Amino acid sequence: MQLKTIFNRVTNYKPFVVDHVELTEDNLLRPTIEITMRARENGLPTCSGCGERCSGYDTQPTARRFDFVPLWMIAVVLVYTMRRVNCGTCGVKVERVPWAEGKSPLTTEYQWFLAGWARRMSWKEVATSFSVSWDHVYNSVKHAVSWGLSRRELDGIESIGVDEVQWKKGHKYQTIAYQIDAGCKRLLWIGPDRTAKTLLRFFRFLGKQRSQTLQFVCSDMWQAYLKVIAKKVPHALHILDRFHVMQKMSKALDEVRAAEVKQLKADGYEPVLAGSRWLLLKRPENLSEKQAVKLDKLLQYNLKSVRSHLMKEDFQRFWTYTYPAWAGKFLDAWCVRAMRSKIEPMKKMAKTLRNKRELLLNWFRANGEMSSGVVEGFNNKLKLITRKSYGFRTQK
Repeated sequence: MQLKTIFNRVTNYKPFVVDHVELTEDNLLRPTIEITMRARENGLPTCSGCGERCSGYDTQPTARRFDFVPLWMIAVVLVYTMRRVNCGTCGVKVERVPWAEGKSPLTTEYQWFLAGWARRMSWKEVATSFSVSWDHVYNSVKHAVSWGLSRRELDGIESIGVDEVQWKKGHKYQTIAYQIDAGCKRLLWIGPDRTAKTLLRFFRFLGKQRSQTLQFVCSDMWQAYLKVIAKKVPHALHILDRFHVMQKMSKALDEVRAAEVKQLKADGYEPVLAGSRWLLLKRPENLSEKQAVKLDKLLQYNLKSVRSHLMKEDFQRFWTYTYPAWAGKFLDAWCVRAMRSKIEPMKKMAKTLRNKRELLLNWFRANGEMSSGVVEGFNNKLKLITRKSYGFRTQK
């Protein structure tokens, strides 16, 4: 089977035909398969502006070269002399060809080929493996993403999750919005930074009509997000997820432990809290046998870290309630105990929980079915992709 026959079998470039195929060498003396294309004699060119068939105007003086999918790691190049059309609507325009879009030097098939490999390897590795520039890989991925976004259906979204993810060192964040409906979980939107303006851009993207259909919104306790959600979707049930609440409480506990370790060392006491960070932060059921024994010994001391740990574990009972009223009574009682503990990080946590009381109780009003666990799962995948790619040069 000849190369010309294989090429015609895998492509459908009407009304163009293969003139001839030639094996040559490029400037670096690498083997290259050149496929010269020509238009059929009775085929009218297509205007690149409006897509209408028009009469020809003239032919460009030099041929353009388009990179095609390599064959046996041999570069394949389409060579074609572009025509210009005399369009009654757009004027004189360069014709549209079926194998490439705009001024791209890559064929559409090659862009999909590179985008597919970019899902498996870092973009730099893809560029090196196929002897193309990093920009070519970037533009191929951008083409694939644009194609998917133009065909995405956004109607019928009832539940969304909003969170931020760090994409670069130095507190560089992106705002992420996901659809978290039971039958459909997917990424909806990414915006730079984690400000109120960023989230407002998401709701403008979603539109007023689609925003009115939202029933549940899950988020963390970032104040900028809370304000925008309250303003744009006041009818939706806004839920502060269990994960983010307990994460913030763990940070308060760790702050107490770190300060107390320094204080014990300065006062000359035995360093009983040395190596105790994960003993205090882990749930008891997740401790190893050795860690459980060490924690039992640690609980014998009347330390702020120990009292904070017990308060954190006691708060876990909050999530076992069924009715919002009873959960609210427990929350109020816990906050009173925290304020009387004279442990500043835990007092600060209690004030935060009091201010967010109604949003916390929305978790029970949703029967505990809505959770940002899916959001955190997606975020972990984004972080994994970032690590595998050794970071990204741009946010888009």
